[in-house]
Amino acid sequence: MHLHTRLALATATAAALTGGLLTFAASPATAADSFKVAKADFNGDGIGDIATSAVGAYVSGHKNAGQVVVLYGSASGVTSAKRTTISQNTSGVPGTAEAGDFFGAEMAYADFNGDGYDDLAVGAPGEKVGTDTDGGGVAILFGSSSGLTGKAVDLPDPAPSSHDFWGKDLAAGDFDGDGKADLVVGSSSSTLYLYKGGFTTSGAYGSRSTVKPPIISGTNDDPYGPMSLTAGDVNGDGRTDLVVDGYETQTSYGWNTNYWLPGGASGLSGSTAKALKPGIITAIGDINGDGFGDIVSGAGWDATTGDGTPVPDSSNGGRVNVTYGSASGPAGTTGISQNTGSVPGTSEKGDGFGWDLDLGDVNGDGYQDLVVSSPDEDIDGVTDTGMVTVLYGSASGVNTASGAQAFEQNTPGVPGTSEKSDLFGADVKLDDVTGDGKADLVVGSYENSGNGGITYLPSDGTKITTSGSRSFGPSNVSVSTSGTPQLGAVFAD
Repeated sequence: MHLHTRLALATATAAALTGGLLTFAASPATAADSFKVAKADFNGDGIGDIATSAVGAYVSGHKNAGQVVVLYGSASGVTSAKRTTISQNTSGVPGTAEAGDFFGAEMAYADFNGDGYDDLAVGAPGEKVGTDTDGGGVAILFGSSSGLTGKAVDLPDPAPSSHDFWGKDLAAGDFDGDGKADLVVGSSSSTLYLYKGGFTTSGAYGSRSTVKPPIISGTNDDPYGPMSLTAGDVNGDGRTDLVVDGYETQTSYGWNTNYWLPGGASGLSGSTAKALKPGIITAIGDINGDGFGDIVSGAGWDATTGDGTPVPDSSNGGRVNVTYGSASGPAGTTGISQNTGSVPGTSEKGDGFGWDLDLGDVNGDGYQDLVVSSPDEDIDGVTDTGMVTVLYGSASGVNTASGAQAFEQNTPGVPGTSEKSDLFGADVKLDDVTGDGKADLVVGSYENSGNGGITYLPSDGTKITTSGSRSFGPSNVSVSTSGTPQLGAVFAD
């Protein structure tokens, strides 16, 4: 879901972010090609797990070294007790925790080595490589019956002199349909690297190739790379497709057209890409139950198309664009804002509606449901406290007429209190973490001046509920509260 919350990789990028959101990279969005409840299962117990990070965490005194926290699901959901906390100082993990590494700024999960346990690809885009201060790094952490441990391999940058921030964008799927998990890695360049499956615990992989979506010369071939990458099967052919969210522009601090790259027998090709509406983050899932993946992209702050045309509503409260899938790929697009139908709230400048989003089947009816965050929402005079909205899928697509839910920290039963700059909804995740086949909601925030926090809101089988909800912060998961650790600002997809 994974700016995620996607941390700013450079001062210019950070300056572009509105509403005060802290930042670096990432992804939200579901990477599952099955249109059932998407879930990562690192310990193989059949219950979904959540991988998050504290990218700004101090490790052994090193500021912004970063840590990854895995929360294991159970019949009662996720807690701070059943978890694993990993840094680059964990035995077996490549590298060493250093200031500014931002380990965990981006993550993607899949069973990369085919042993039945999901594994986690982790980006550390600020990693120093030789004399290159921000060269970046990628490690694959392997799952086991005990979950993620320190067993890991390095995925070194094949062209370190060509770009920076290796691993700032990651997406996993089966892009060639051979039954093996593949990985796409992004950097500050517009060129993406596709690693074909056949990964081993010794660091081998099937093959490596490059792919580059169309670039509008002079506007979106800028040195920050794509905003995010999302994997999912849009055309229903059994191969994973890739959505590349538009490249940042230096001049306007906006971004340009998103692209859909279909999977094929040889993987991915930029020559077959189709343009989509602009956005900063994407999720893919079957909202209307027709067997094709639908693309939902959020435009949570001011954006422009490639010709500089403003995106409607984005300069006000934000919006999401839903592009429905078909056998030929992306089809019709519908826009949703807080002024649409019975969507809770009102579109107000700076709300950030669409900053992050995710898809999952909350009520088990076969239609994927949509959660959208607006972390800069002001509520009852409290600035940037944040809110998340759940909209339900149906045979006709996203239902904006009825059934919607909204949650903030003053909602009865939600832990905590709505406070200034909490940014509730900095990242969101829908995942079945109880094993009942229904997606539960996990929300990240910038609670307590950037310490961060995680709130769990379960499904009761028909909707998201506050009964059984809980929250926890860095100190509960062995993360230092020095500086701004930002626990929960990025969830793996």
